[in-house]
Amino acid sequence: MKKLVLGVGLVALVGSLSGCATIVGDSTQSLQVTSSPTDAAFLVKDEKGEIVARGVTPQTVMLEKNDGSYFGKKSYLVTICKPGYAAATVPLKETVSGWYSVGNFFTAPLIGYLAIDPFHGGMYNIEPPAVNGIMTKRAGGACDPAMQS
Repeated sequence: MKKLVLGVGLVALVGSLSGCATIVGDSTQSLQVTSSPTDAAFLVKDEKGEIVARGVTPQTVMLEKNDGSYFGKKSYLVTICKPGYAAATVPLKETVSGWYSVGNFFTAPLIGYLAIDPFHGGMYNIEPPAVNGIMTKRAGGACDPAMQS
């Protein structure tokens, strides 16, 4: 009986030392990029203006949800372009995950809210989780050379 209580106590201690969003969420999130018309070039830039992904629609890319700093959420800008069409631009923002908001309340509030989850991207969700760039025809519409992979 003593070993059982000790074992359960050890499991509870280890569980309380990690944030709920860190356990349930990932530090990356997939983003599905589609367009109308298809076969359009796209770029994903982060909040620093650095290109973090590029490709041709339809395609799925993985994006980091945290920049590694304390509460360091990311933001992105997706630009989709095809010759003869006006480019479509979609901003991506991060929202706080329910696992962070509610889950930590029931596990280890101070440790989860302030010490563990703020360094891990699991506390955020990238919104929207999918981008569909709808482009309109435009005579002479050209793509930025940086769009090409």
